[in-house]
Amino acid sequence: MLESLKPAVIALQNEFGAEVVEFRDEVSLIIQPEKNIEALQALRDRFGFNFLIDVTAVDYWPQETPRFHVLYHVLALDTNALLRLRVPLNGNGPSLRTCEGVWPSANWYEREIFDMFGIRFDGHSDMRRIIMPFEWEGHPLRKDYPLGYEEVEFTFNFEEINQRKLHPKI
Repeated sequence: MLESLKPAVIALQNEFGAEVVEFRDEVSLIIQPEKNIEALQALRDRFGFNFLIDVTAVDYWPQETPRFHVLYHVLALDTNALLRLRVPLNGNGPSLRTCEGVWPSANWYEREIFDMFGIRFDGHSDMRRIIMPFEWEGHPLRKDYPLGYEEVEFTFNFEEINQRKLHPKI
């Protein structure tokens, strides 16, 4: 672990009960959902993590508790220290407080997570779809989302696929 990360990691462990996970010199802190905003504010205001790189999510289906993790990647530009916060969420109606108040740039990231995973961000200023059409049903990056399937065309199956096409182009 980088020396510049140690004060922030120790403080978040003590104040928020964060669990530290290190893998290949990358540090992740697992924070409980009710403490996400306070932890992000502490990183920004007290420890110099002044750049939100990304907010994304992971689906661990069929596991239900926790099914999702929301990941915040923050960077301290002056020390080039990178830290990842992971917030576990249950699979039934997942929601989390928005971090727009801490980083306004999180607006579009959170909308994308809502659109693709169905995780709601409470207090968000504009919680609506950003990628999929408004009438779309479901959330395509969930692992239980049904996959559309179209067989790949090769030379050995060209005729078979060509016969099933609605408007074949020859």
